[in-house]
Amino acid sequence: MDLTKILAISGKPGLYKMLSQTKAGFIVESLVDGKRFPVFAHERVSTLEEISIFISGDDDMPLKEVLRKFYDKLEGKPGPDSGADNKTLKSFFLETIPAYDQEKVYVSDMKKTVAWYNLLLEKGILEFEQGGEGATSGIGDKGDKSDKAEGSEPSKDNMKNETAETGAPLVE
Repeated sequence: MDLTKILAISGKPGLYKMLSQTKAGFIVESLVDGKRFPVFAHERVSTLEEISIFISGDDDMPLKEVLRKFYDKLEGKPGPDSGADNKTLKSFFLETIPAYDQEKVYVSDMKKTVAWYNLLLEKGILEFEQGGEGATSGIGDKGDKSDKAEGSEPSKDNMKNETAETGAPLVE
């Protein structure tokens, strides 16, 4: 699943789709209301591909695996309301990801993860194939073309290299 174009912006609710890159940052579109606006290089931006959940030991589980486990557990249906009580969210996480680190993963993290899952599911971005490992996402799979060579997707490393001209990293 490709989550490199879906962004979480610190201090702003919801998720955003990266539309284009500018000298000073990105142009994004809110997945919630469809509004477009610029995000500047000084803002803390993370792609969903970079985010992970702490699991027992020193390991972590990428968010895309967490979303897949939610999808499998819920059989493609929406998860619990992100406003649900703490006990409900903790039991949902424990059933879905039994190895999550209960000391490092806070209820606020659980609320955010469940809200993101529900939003991505509602917008049709989580399009898992039936029967296991393969997964696709609605982003980048429907003929989106960039100014890059065909078939190459901008990676985190490429994005950082492209910003060397401005001197400011766009993704932290």
